[in-house]
Amino acid sequence: MRKRKIFMTEFDKKRLTELMDVAQEFDFKDRNDLKMIQSELERAKVVDSKKIPENVVTMNSRLQFMDLEDNEKSEVTLVFPANANIAEGKLSILSPIGTALLGYAEGDEIEWEVPGGSRRILIEKILYQPEAAGDLHL
Repeated sequence: MRKRKIFMTEFDKKRLTELMDVAQEFDFKDRNDLKMIQSELERAKVVDSKKIPENVVTMNSRLQFMDLEDNEKSEVTLVFPANANIAEGKLSILSPIGTALLGYAEGDEIEWEVPGGSRRILIEKILYQPEAAGDLHL
């Protein structure tokens, strides 16, 4: 499956770059999660927060996706590591699926490597996107 272009707000890229800078201070060479975030930062099309399409997953977006391997649906909010709490549906950007979701849009099918192998997920619906709601600094 070919990787599609992903979108990222300037604000999210700035905060994720800061997260990566801190991680580099602690020598993240063996951290695959951080390598994947770095790769996504490098390939993302960066847009102004006011111009990001409302169907794109940004930080603090709430969305529903389906795991195409087992047809299991999940509803999550994509958050920074300090706010992650899977019991509350708050998925860290540093988790493999969290990294996979960022920048993709409703209807996108994503194939992503996770510790147990490759997973295919479908973003079914964006339930809340901060930028679309006018919450530009979440």
